[in-house]
Amino acid sequence: MNSLTRIWRQWNHRRKFAACGKKCSFRGRFLEIDGHVELGDYCKIRNNVIMRTSGDGKIILDTYAGISYNCFFEARTVIKIGRFTGIAEFTVIRDTNHAVIGTADHWRLTPYISLPIVIGDACMISSNCYISPGVAIGDGAVVAQHSVVTRDIGPYEVWAGNPARKISHRTQGVPDSMQRRYQALLDKFGVRENRHGFKEEAEAIKETAESGVNRAAEERDRLLVELGIEAPDAGQ
Repeated sequence: MNSLTRIWRQWNHRRKFAACGKKCSFRGRFLEIDGHVELGDYCKIRNNVIMRTSGDGKIILDTYAGISYNCFFEARTVIKIGRFTGIAEFTVIRDTNHAVIGTADHWRLTPYISLPIVIGDACMISSNCYISPGVAIGDGAVVAQHSVVTRDIGPYEVWAGNPARKISHRTQGVPDSMQRRYQALLDKFGVRENRHGFKEEAEAIKETAESGVNRAAEERDRLLVELGIEAPDAGQ
């Protein structure tokens, strides 16, 4: 792809957003944005991504958020993706489902259930995941491939499965065998230098995550109040 084509694509994609920060990167020809979608600075979006909102719905990506190939987002309330968080390919994030419990009517005729989704800072959402309405994922959390997330995830927790469940914590209670294995990798390869100029921000995120405060859940709860939505019972 020549430079003129690249420049034209960047300009054409930028104008699709309600707001688009500086130096955002769009790595592909196809990008469907339908409704209110905001990007912070330095966001990166790859090919075949679809983001749709309905009514007053919003999708908001913060600084350095990254979306890989073939992801699909849909919002009737709010979907928020935190700083430095990466969403891997073929992941679906939808804040709405149909009400199907307690009725035998066709699902197209039943009401929507819409609840805001908040994914915190520095999270890794692996490929082929589904994030359900109302979920909050804490800073630094990791969701394994092919997971269906139906409950809140705490900071630095690692979840996997369908439905997803907690399988580990990144720093606490790590089994000795796993600790030795990953420590050997860290000793051999080390941690790459932060070359993007956000070292202080990364350290602040790390400090908050280590404290156990789930800022994503706090923000989700604030949005529920702001939107006038009754919070679902725990465990639902």
